[in-house]
Amino acid sequence: MSILPNLPAPDVPQGPWALFLDIDGTLLEHAAHPDAVVVNDALRMLLARLEAQLDGALAFITGRSIAAVDHLFQPLRLRAAGLYGLEHRLARDGPVEAAGEPADIAALAGEIEAELASADVYIERKGPILAIHTRAAPHLLQRATQLVERALNRLPPGYRVLAGNAGVELMPLEAAKGAAIRRFMAEPAFRERCPVFLGDDTSDENGFDVINEMDGVSVRIRPRAPTAAHHTLANVDEALAWLDAVSRSNAKRLTA
Repeated sequence: MSILPNLPAPDVPQGPWALFLDIDGTLLEHAAHPDAVVVNDALRMLLARLEAQLDGALAFITGRSIAAVDHLFQPLRLRAAGLYGLEHRLARDGPVEAAGEPADIAALAGEIEAELASADVYIERKGPILAIHTRAAPHLLQRATQLVERALNRLPPGYRVLAGNAGVELMPLEAAKGAAIRRFMAEPAFRERCPVFLGDDTSDENGFDVINEMDGVSVRIRPRAPTAAHHTLANVDEALAWLDAVSRSNAKRLTA
């Protein structure tokens, strides 16, 4: 893994390439509640422009559900892997392969909601994934992590705990952004392209590993710790500026 000061900003790949994007902390600043973020028209236009320039080879890779993504970016319905790859929409405006909430996760969510009865903690139920957001109450992160780690002993095999910058999630082992990227790269729109992935959190590290294996471009936004990414951008504004510059470069190349 690399440390922030030694990492260069990314260059635009030469030849055909594909773009994979995390959302929160990458395209949008984090908020205390996931529903508090706002997508402006400029971002919608930028994404639509990039998707057209890449002939459809653009997909969100996110911990949000695809339904939540569609609500944020409406009327856009781009390709997406939601819930860390437990949900997929492989074609723009296409059907969603969804994931339901198992009974044991539903019961656990109720218990943790009772245990952490605080207006400053948001417990998000995302089908087979349980997320505890502590951005507004960082002092409760350790307690939340202890609760979900203890719950592993009561759940069937096949779950793991993933700690993030401002929260903790309990999820199936197969929920991995790297696996979602591999699936998209097998699709005709993405095949034989150089993959580029922008992400900002520990949940994106698995995706960076896969991108690096494919000789792609891995970019971590605002890293707070060692990262597998080969490039960094300082914050969301830099990420958006880089994407805009890439889009403008693409436009010039396509009209040349």
